[in-house]
Amino acid sequence: MAAKVWDTVIIGGGPAGLSAALVLGRCCRKVLICDAGTPRNWAAHKMHGFLTRDSIAPSEFRAHAHRELGRYDSVEFWEGEVTDVTRKSDGTFRVLLGDDHAAICRKLLIATGVADQLPKLPRIDEFWGKSVHQCPYCDGWEVRNKPIAVYGKRSRGFEMARAMTAWTSDIALCTNGNSGLLAEQIEHLSRNGVEVIEDSIAELAGKNGQLDAVIFTSGRRLPRRALFFDTPCALQSEIARKLGCTFTKKGGVRSGRYEATSVPGVFVAGNIIKDVQLAIVAAAEGTRAAFGINRSLTREDFERRATGVKRVEHPPVDDEDVARRRAQT
Repeated sequence: MAAKVWDTVIIGGGPAGLSAALVLGRCCRKVLICDAGTPRNWAAHKMHGFLTRDSIAPSEFRAHAHRELGRYDSVEFWEGEVTDVTRKSDGTFRVLLGDDHAAICRKLLIATGVADQLPKLPRIDEFWGKSVHQCPYCDGWEVRNKPIAVYGKRSRGFEMARAMTAWTSDIALCTNGNSGLLAEQIEHLSRNGVEVIEDSIAELAGKNGQLDAVIFTSGRRLPRRALFFDTPCALQSEIARKLGCTFTKKGGVRSGRYEATSVPGVFVAGNIIKDVQLAIVAAAEGTRAAFGINRSLTREDFERRATGVKRVEHPPVDDEDVARRRAQT
């Protein structure tokens, strides 16, 4: 495997990486998909909002994708963790697979996604992915018009509570202590029928994954059918940071045209960008990145055959990047 030079190594086997592999496979590109098997939606029973695949189980979605990609001989899978990536002097990348294998590639697509940080609430693991969720766009419809709890503090709690008003009018914002909300925010929530409860949470109550109530240390029992939270999520991999990619204020990898990063040859797609975090958006970003990757590869090969010059073609990241490149030509 080490002797083969791949056109692209894709790190991450979720919707973003799989969609990119499909496009690149159809472009006759040699692609290696590295999948550590740690999807963000590991606890979810169904995946929603993906046209033609609404309510499909995530495992079934991945199985469908693997079968489709199996039609393309140039696309291969490697199951395991990418432990390191280094950019070589010629612009290619050395990707360390596990502890003792390596792959060389011309382009790198990082689609490793993020991992949610669950609130530290007793018994939350029992309900996670079933009646405790972090994305109303993914799971709000299933609990429409039902009593909902929102967990969060300050602007995060406020934004989630406000978002949930699209699905239900029975919302309680549970902050598990001082809310950190501004008086104006509390007033606006109240006018929208959202109760702010700052009491400490003792536990979540229910059975078989179905939330029934939020229990407070005061003894109050608040009947709820679901809980949505908004807490920070963390990148699953530090490879982008190690390679020197720049980041946004939100903590996502900064990308420009065709999801290109600030590092030539490196592209990103999916939740690692920390923009709209939906499976179908991740797939679209993977497709955009694949377009940019194939475009760059084609231009590099065309120029090399025409002039003998070898160089790394990379889409601009921003207006400053465009201006800099124009000044160099």
